[in-house]
Order: sequence, then C-alpha cells, then structure tokens
Amino acid sequence: MPLVLLGLATVLSLAQGQPWERRWGTLALAGVALCWVLATDTFLPRRWRGSTPVLVVAFAGLLAIASVLMARDMLFLVFLVTCFFRAIALGPMPLVLLGLTATSALINSLGSGGPLQALREWPVPYLAIVLIQTAAIGGGLEVSRQLVRQNEQRRKAVAALEAALEENAGLHRQLLAQAREAGVLDERQRLSREIHDTLAQGFTGIITQLQAAEETHGDPAERQRHVDAAGALARENLQEARRAVRALSPEALESAGLPEALAGVVHRWSQRSGVPAEFTTTGTPGPMHPEIEATLLRITQEALGNVAEHAKARRVGLTLSYMEDQLTLDVRDDGIGFDQERLRRNGTDYRGFGLGGMRQRVQRLAGSLVVESEPGGGTAISATVPAIPFQESR
Repeated sequence: MPLVLLGLATVLSLAQGQPWERRWGTLALAGVALCWVLATDTFLPRRWRGSTPVLVVAFAGLLAIASVLMARDMLFLVFLVTCFFRAIALGPMPLVLLGLTATSALINSLGSGGPLQALREWPVPYLAIVLIQTAAIGGGLEVSRQLVRQNEQRRKAVAALEAALEENAGLHRQLLAQAREAGVLDERQRLSREIHDTLAQGFTGIITQLQAAEETHGDPAERQRHVDAAGALARENLQEARRAVRALSPEALESAGLPEALAGVVHRWSQRSGVPAEFTTTGTPGPMHPEIEATLLRITQEALGNVAEHAKARRVGLTLSYMEDQLTLDVRDDGIGFDQERLRRNGTDYRGFGLGGMRQRVQRLAGSLVVESEPGGGTAISATVPAIPFQESR
C-alpha cells in the first residue's frame, strides 16, 4: 500500500503542470521515499521484522519523508496516511499511541503551516481533533487485539477439548478391548467347565455303554440295554449342547432393545415373587454395544434375585439412565438391608449376596458398582458402565 499510494500521489503531483525544477525536486523526494519503503518494508530481512527499534526507526523515517512531501504538495496526504498503519504495527500500545498522535498532528496541520502554527492559531480545535483521531484509531486497534486474543483462546480451548475427547474415546476403545479380552477368557473358562461337566462326561458314558455292548458275548437283551443307554445319553448330550448354545447370549435381548428387555425381566420377576416392581427409563435410549447390554441385563437379574432371596422388600424400583457418555442402572428396595461395615470387617465382600459377581461384570467394562445399605433401611445398587454405541460391522 505505501508503494501504491506514493506512486499515485507522485503521478497526480507531476500532472499539475508545475515548473520542471519543482517536478525534479518532487521526483527526487519521491525517490527517497521509494528507497526508504523498499529498505524498511519490502526488502527488510525477516529476522529484523519483529524488532521494535527497527520498526521505530522505519516509522520515524517514513513520517519525516512523507511530511516533507506533503508540505511540498498537499496531494501527498494520501501517502502520509500510510503512517497510521505503520504506527499500528509498532507493537506496544504506548508506542502505537505515540506514533498515531504524531501522524495525526502532522496530517491535520501541515496544510496550514505545521503543528506550531496550528497551536498558535486554533489550539483547542486542533488538539481535540488530534486526540479524538488518536483515541478512535487506538481504541479500535485495542478492541481488535482483544478479539484476536479471545479467538485464539477459544481456538486453543476447542483444540484442547477435541484432543481430550479423542483421548477419552481412545481410552474407552482400549478399555472395551481389554474388557472384551477378559470377558472372552472368562467365557472360555466357563465353557470349558461346562463342557467338562456335561458333554465330556456324557461322551464318556456313551463310550462306556458301547464298549459294554460289545462285551455281552451273544446276549441280545443285555446288548440292547447298553445300546439304549448309549442312545439316551446321546440325546441328553444333544439337549445340553443346544442349551449351552442358547446360553451364550441373553434370550431377552435377541428381539428387543435393552429398555424393553429389562422391563420384561422386571415384570416377570414381579409376577413370580409377588413384590410390586417399577421400571423407568431416563434420557434418550439407543442401541449399545452387546456386551454392555448383556452385562446390565445380568446385573438386573442378579439384583432382583437378591431382593427375592434376602431383602424381604415390599416394593422395588429400577431406573435405567442414558447419559452422554455412560449408562447407569439403579436398583432400590425397601427391604431389611444389611450392615456393610460388618461384611467388610468379616472379609466377605458381599459374596453371600452375589454382589461380588456384579462388581466383576462392570469392572470388566471399565465401569463401577456402588452399594448403599443399612439394617432396616433397604438397599440401593448403582451400576455405571461406558455408553459405547452399537456399530454394525460392514
């Protein structure tokens, strides 16, 4: 902009038809101004661009040259205006205000003899104009700087929040992967015990019966008896295998969402036990990861089983709460309760109430289980797990 305005003012000044002697003087001063702008702005080394002393010297030289040109020809007022922008770039606000004041004092007085002449002839209007102009430009600059700082702070806060959210999501994925690995290991151990106790024993019995049938030595009745026993064992093992397959996933979740499945469990339990039970849902329900839904379903079944066996309650209330990053299941009853401190002192860790298994289930999902109870005051159980939405595999 200084180069453009300098060139425009020079062309307009030369076009006025002044004597050549005056034109050559104007061209010479314009050349000095051009060299000063090129040296202190266009071609200034990058390492010096942020130096306050260099900026002050560059501004002072530009102001002096532009003032001489304007005193020579008022058309160079447009070039002197660039000193306002150079003053804004000085950095510290005291220097900026000093530069703005000097520029305003010269711009508003060079046409009538300079600052001293203006102070003698019309001091009050002159000083008012200089102060108002300086305050307006300086105030606008400070407001813009504040806005820039606020925007930068907001940008950093948003970036930090996005980084925290991404880190939190990564931790959730990591914890869920670890929970899945732990769950897979637990399930393998459970299945191995199940197979050993049912299918393996059944196959052993079948083999034993078939071997006994081969050793009957021509007794058809005895042989048939062993063959029939082997067939019965085979049918029993087939039923056990089908039962084990069905037990791998909760049947209640196969055709309904988690709130509907829990409502059905609570309704059927209430009908069997004769204890009134109320189930409510808060928040916005949505499909969650199958392991999370299965865990909350099992905890609900275990908690209701505890109420039926131990609590002697008259009413039970269950609440499933969907929040932004977690799900909470609260189970409350008005039963006889129990002494938590006594159980802790005895080192039982609630094993007689099945709460240890509940805690293990939620901990595998990076969740938590809170139990509150006192003798005669009922029991409240709160299970909290991460809200990991269900994503279909592609």
